[in-house]
Amino acid sequence: MAPISTPQTPFGRVLTAMITPFTADGALDLDGAQRLATHLVDAGNDGLIINGTTGESPTTTDAEKNDLVRAVLEAVGDRAHVVAGIGTNDTRHTLELARQAERTGAHGLLAVTPYYSKPPQEGLFQHFTAIADATELPVMLYDIPGRSGVPINTETLVRLAEHPRIVANKDAKGDLGRASWAIAQSGLAWYSGDDMLNLPLLSVGAVGFVSVVAHVVAPDLREMLEAHLGGDVQKATEIHQKLLPVFTGMFRTQGVMTTKAALNLQGLPAGPLRLPLIGLTDEETAQLKLDLAAGGVQL
Repeated sequence: MAPISTPQTPFGRVLTAMITPFTADGALDLDGAQRLATHLVDAGNDGLIINGTTGESPTTTDAEKNDLVRAVLEAVGDRAHVVAGIGTNDTRHTLELARQAERTGAHGLLAVTPYYSKPPQEGLFQHFTAIADATELPVMLYDIPGRSGVPINTETLVRLAEHPRIVANKDAKGDLGRASWAIAQSGLAWYSGDDMLNLPLLSVGAVGFVSVVAHVVAPDLREMLEAHLGGDVQKATEIHQKLLPVFTGMFRTQGVMTTKAALNLQGLPAGPLRLPLIGLTDEETAQLKLDLAAGGVQL
């Protein structure tokens, strides 16, 4: 049974965009994935994004993606929303992944803007509509023009929101003005996809986070969220400011690289990366330790 959803929070409030643990020889570590997923839910996450970019989805096979969703569902599927990343720049392939995720039991889908090919807005509309039509699962759009090359314009978001299964958006535009208008006009459940802007996006109508730093500071993020929802703006601001070194440190270089390094330092399942991503240098690891310690993270 999936956790309770509401129209306002269809995927929960604090979600980690989870890394994919690998064994020392680079194979998929399903046992590690289950242990990490359990740890993250115990720490305060009520949702997990599996097979997103932070999960190194460009380098995992369709079969590995399926095995990973199944394993995480077995570990935490009755306690957290398990959302499968299915986005690619090939609509047909994306639909295959969406149907696979539905058959395996995922609670929802995360669909990133098709990257590199830079489709026009009508192409985006048809792509996301095809995804929503392909299964009975709720869909979270993922708008990240810095990686995809094109934004989902506000007008397109409003059109897409008319589809009954397109219910949310993960916003990594980094533009609070555009977010404000899009939240007001679309009615989509809005999730921050940029950790530095988690609190600011709450202030303009976001309902929660899809976070990378929640791998290491989920309790703080939940406390900040609950303080904001309870009207204690000062406390929420204090937590945000406390976490600034973590937000900065986890993105000094590529975020998957720093996240796996942080988890390995904590003795949690992570393992190596698959090329083209590589491990941190000794200098980068030393700086990460300083950044995390400055934000109160125990290593």
